[in-house]
Formats: sequence, structure tokens, C-alpha cells
Amino acid sequence: MAGRGAGKTRAGSEWVTLLAETCPGIRIALVASSAGDARDVMIEGESGIMECTSPTCRPLYEPSKRRLTWPNGSIATTFSGENPEELRGPQFHFAWCDELGKWRYQDEAWSNLRLATRLGSHPQTFISTTPRTTPRLRAILADPNTVLTTGTTYDNRENLAESFYTQIITEYEGTRLGRQELMGELLLDHPGALWTWEMIEPHRITDPTRQLPTMNRIVVGVDPAVTDDPNTSDETGIIVAARGINGHFYVLDDQSLISSPLGWASAVAATYHRHRASLVVAEENNGGKLIEENIRRMDTRMNYRGVRAMVNKQARAEPIVLLYERGIVHHVGNFTDLEQQMTEWDPAEASQHRGRRKSPDRVDALVWALTELSGRRILPYTPGMTR
Repeated sequence: MAGRGAGKTRAGSEWVTLLAETCPGIRIALVASSAGDARDVMIEGESGIMECTSPTCRPLYEPSKRRLTWPNGSIATTFSGENPEELRGPQFHFAWCDELGKWRYQDEAWSNLRLATRLGSHPQTFISTTPRTTPRLRAILADPNTVLTTGTTYDNRENLAESFYTQIITEYEGTRLGRQELMGELLLDHPGALWTWEMIEPHRITDPTRQLPTMNRIVVGVDPAVTDDPNTSDETGIIVAARGINGHFYVLDDQSLISSPLGWASAVAATYHRHRASLVVAEENNGGKLIEENIRRMDTRMNYRGVRAMVNKQARAEPIVLLYERGIVHHVGNFTDLEQQMTEWDPAEASQHRGRRKSPDRVDALVWALTELSGRRILPYTPGMTR
């Protein structure tokens, strides 16, 4: 468990490679937060398995089979924390879990993996992750069988590009979040945050097979970014939420990203259709009607409503926090980045560092979506309005 750039992925790759090369015929599970991360980070990444293997013992990688096969018969197969059911049936000697704190269905994926890692005399699991305050990760850390190794971004500076190191330090150093992202500390609730983990966790739906109620409405909330520099830009928040016939609210998806205007508009349209949403509600404070025009370039058939923020972020968020306090908002799975913003964003701290901290865009998109669904008054855009 370590900070950004501390060498977590390299450690996992070296561990897997050592086992595969010295223990012929073993079976290894490679589990990432998504199928793409398993491929792009664990296998093909700069610190991935293919970069760590010796030329004389290089495995055959078959992407269509999600499989690595070494010359001595050892096999590693990739899985995703988004699809825990894939882990039912197979069995393994060892497993490597990357960024477990980001898995959408942590409990189910972890439980299925533990039951499947049962071959040999001493099955083991290696976890490489940035610390995230989730119940599953806390439970693993509390297990007496867990051996914890920690590291910081500073420990690996000589192997990091100077530009990366400088950007990470500039963004996080001196902040509470920097203790997590740089020092690798597991943070508990922020005393100044509007949301706490206790508002989210007891009402989370962790079983991907659980039947959800019929939904009255599904809305895509959008908080657009106006720039797309990968190092300095804010994200475009894209959050999908729904209201059930039982009067409860369900957070279904987070597709937030840093992208060009056409890129995030395409993501909005794809998300809208994938979830069969009835409305896109987007903040137009920055961009005005250009926001709507950009989205409609993707699909003119989407229902759209532009909104303007007439009060500050805290005032907009507080009514939504009350819904969470009542226990009627359910996150369907884990949305780690969104939930970290929710439990780390301190309005007072943010106002002191205005312009030097990235905006909580996922939270903004969540608030717009739940505001629409809960029937609270949203002011439409009118030319000439000021913030």
C-alpha cells in the first residue's frame, strides 16, 4: 500500500514473474478494477508483467483468452472487479490484485477470489493499491494473516520522470489528500467534509445480481470542463442517477473523465443511451449554450436541460447530503473516485485554496442529477445571469 508512483505495479509484476518462472504449472489470477486495466497496466504497462519477464522465459499473451502462458506451463488469467461472477469456477495457486480500493464490487470479487485461491500447500494473494477508505480494504488490513508493506512517492523519485514528480507534488503536497496520494496513508473521515462514509456504506448495494426496483426516471448529471490538458484540467463530471418507484435514489454509474469537448460529449451521449436515461442535466456556468450545442452534436434526440449555479457549491450540496443522511440514496457498487471526492471535499478548505485545487466535478454532477430527481427547484439558464 503506497503513494502514487511508488512502484506498486512493478512489485506485483516482479512477484508474479518470479512465481511463474520458478513454479512450473501454477495457476495465477490477475484481478484489476476493469478489464482494460488488467491488460493496459498489469500485463502491457511500462511496469507490467511483459516488461519484467526475461527474454528466455517470456510468456505467450493471448488477449482474446485473457491469458498469459509461460514456457514451463504456468498460466495467469485476467479478471475484473466489475464482474465478480467470472471468479466462480476457476481455481488458483496465487493471485495478484491491483488497485483493490477501486474495484466496483469489492466484497463479491474479493470473496469469490478467496474461495478460488485454494491450490497448492500455501496459496497467497498479493495486493498492490493506493490506500482507499473502503470497508473491504480496512478488513484486509485488520486480518492477522495480512503482511503490510508501505511506501511513498518520494521513495521512488529516481525512477520517476521529473515532470510527473513535480506535477504530483504541486497538486498534493501539503494537503490532507497528499498524505494518501504521496505518503500512502489510509485516511478516515475528513472532519470538514459534508459527506461521511457512514452516510454511504450502510446503504450501498454490493451484490451485482440483486434486483433493483423499477426506476421512474434516470438522469445523467454533467459538470463540464472547459479545457482538456491532462495535467492541469478539471474533469468533466458524468454521473448517472435514478429514482425508484420506492422513492429511493440510486447512483448507477460514473463516467467522469478528462477529455476534449467532443470527447466528453461523446461520453455523455453513450452513457445516456446505455442507461436509457430520460434527461441530461448539465451546468452551463462556464460555456453557456455552447455546452448544449456540444452535446447535441452527438445526438439531437437527447432530452437536455441546462442549469445555472445561483448559489455556491456547499449550498447546492447540502439538500443532497440530507438525502444521504435519511438513508435513501444507494450506490450500486463502489464508485471510489466519486466517493473520495464526497468524503474529502471540505468547502471551507476549498474556498481558502480557490484556484489551486481542482474542482470536485464528480460531486457537482452527482448533485445536479439528484437535485433533478428529488424535485428541488433548478434554475434554468437565462442569458446575462452571473454566478
